[in-house]
Amino acid sequence: MIGRLNHIAIAVPDLATASAKYRDLLGAQVGQPIALPEHGVTVIFIDTGNTKVELLEPLGEGSPIAGFLAKTPGGGMHHICFEVADITAAARALVAGGARVLGDGEPKTGAHGLPVLFLHPKDFDGTLIELEQHR
Repeated sequence: MIGRLNHIAIAVPDLATASAKYRDLLGAQVGQPIALPEHGVTVIFIDTGNTKVELLEPLGEGSPIAGFLAKTPGGGMHHICFEVADITAAARALVAGGARVLGDGEPKTGAHGLPVLFLHPKDFDGTLIELEQHR
């Protein structure tokens, strides 16, 4: 069902500071900030060649990342994202197997302009999983 690892997401308290570390200390290719108000985050993608790192900063008062950073003020790994060919079929199979899809269960448009869903971390050993549909 899952394809390649698309990205690892890290919640950070300051996007500019965090992205500068990846650019200046690690020599990484750092993208531009993308505001995603419907998800309550601003993101920057870092290209690592074989996958990406997504840095997440809270956007707005209702941001789920703000809650995460309240518990982990220095930041940390937030989720991992896998690609799937058919997100609706993947969600049906996961629910049939006992996994929980977060939210209303319907895909939302993610940072890459593609449909995404999140799976409950308690169903995956404490790890929040994002699925992103790819062609």
